[in-house]
Amino acid sequence: MWRAIGLVLMPSLLPGLMSGLAAADSLVAARSIPAQTVIAPEDVMLVSAEIPGALSAVEPALGLETRVAIYPGRPVRLGDIGPPALVERNARVALVYRSAGLTIRAEGRALQRAAAGEMVRAMNLSSKTTVTGLVAPDGTILVGGPP
Repeated sequence: MWRAIGLVLMPSLLPGLMSGLAAADSLVAARSIPAQTVIAPEDVMLVSAEIPGALSAVEPALGLETRVAIYPGRPVRLGDIGPPALVERNARVALVYRSAGLTIRAEGRALQRAAAGEMVRAMNLSSKTTVTGLVAPDGTILVGGPP
């Protein structure tokens, strides 16, 4: 016997009641997807279930990178994925400072991973100073002044 809000629902009546409701699709992992993996079509699948917070289509997730490990059957949420990192931790990077027509370039070392458009900390290898800058689409880190 099924109970819902004080009403008794017979199991034989459920298919008729549920037919009027549209089932939403949710995106789940088809296999274990380690953190820092770029999502491919074979990594995910749609299931006929409405899972709170899960993406509802495959296309928005393709080409993005997992921020955390996602296990088979678990939902793929927007906060679990993001653009692929262009800058790896400890990688040598170009630091660029621009202000009023002046451009200064220096070599640095990234102190964390980051994607284009994200803020990242890096150490200037000449002065050993830690700076924070914006990762440009080419992987350059823009520090200080307008980009």
